[in-house]
Amino acid sequence: MSSSGPSSSGEVPTVLVKDSEGRDLLCFLEQLIPLDGKDYALLTPVDTPVCLFKLRDGDDPQLIDSITSSEPILSVADVVLQEHDLTLVRSAVTLTVNGELDEPEPEDPDDEEGDDESETYELLVSFLVENQEYGLYIPLDPFFVVARMDDGCAVLVEGEDFDRIQPRIEAELDERDLPE
Repeated sequence: MSSSGPSSSGEVPTVLVKDSEGRDLLCFLEQLIPLDGKDYALLTPVDTPVCLFKLRDGDDPQLIDSITSSEPILSVADVVLQEHDLTLVRSAVTLTVNGELDEPEPEDPDDEEGDDESETYELLVSFLVENQEYGLYIPLDPFFVVARMDDGCAVLVEGEDFDRIQPRIEAELDERDLPE
């Protein structure tokens, strides 16, 4: 029986993933999935992924899913995180936080209706920028990254390529999880 997951010594290999803009993200290699003669890697970030939300009184927080790394909001977030001995990293795929974090407590702080599209988050820090409140939240669901392995280098699978390959990777993983 062979395994394409972590070695039996318990050490999980790490891979540096690059996106189309040249940013990188250090990840743990969780699974290798061969498809169409290429190896695809299922990865999880080494640092803690975080999501930026705009907070509004009485309304659900609004996810900000597109932000440039030079955005003033992130400079303020940097300063706030430094007060907690944490560092904001503008990585490929997602923002991440480097440093010692307390274990998140599973709760659903802002989503009482529970629609299927929503994830569960824990507020890490909140801060004000020009009288607007923002928050950095940690997703409590696992955060996976898909990369294609090319000559030992991991290249992020993005856009249409991701849309095309994701269902096939999920099907392969479902098949692997079936009891023999």
